[in-house]
Amino acid sequence: MPNQVWTTDITYVPTAEGWLYLSVIIDLFSRQVVGWSMQPHMKAELVTDALRMAWFRRRPAAGVIVHSDRGSQYCSGLFQGALRAYGMRSSMSRRGDCWDNAPTESLWGSLKVGRLHGRQFATRRAAMDEVVDWLGFYNARRLHSTLNYVSPMTFEKNWAAAQHGKAA
Repeated sequence: MPNQVWTTDITYVPTAEGWLYLSVIIDLFSRQVVGWSMQPHMKAELVTDALRMAWFRRRPAAGVIVHSDRGSQYCSGLFQGALRAYGMRSSMSRRGDCWDNAPTESLWGSLKVGRLHGRQFATRRAAMDEVVDWLGFYNARRLHSTLNYVSPMTFEKNWAAAQHGKAA
């Protein structure tokens, strides 16, 4: 079912203006990116904004588990307070173990190898535009072997249709 476990992480994109930091929230059910935020800093607001977007887009029932690493942004009062306000539970990786958040690390690999490798961005705005375009592609058209070779959006649409058929 959607909205049971979400994962989150931060990556960065180099630009001539300096780093652009990207945080995403992924629904593990479908691998869909349900929230994201980009900022020129890695403060708690970055990850909290991504969580806020995900919550407003999905409006999940209380109890969603949000898995992250142990970064200071995720331990912050701002992020933990947002989790509590949304009725969500925090889960954190073991110290120094990136494998605990493999789906998000895989997303970063797809973004960097598939779209950003070799690119040089003059501005953060140019990098943001490219990332937003790629996120749209990823959700709507990128096929996933773990989803029987359909996109995250198609997987959720097919699941919802099957649930509707069961209720009829």
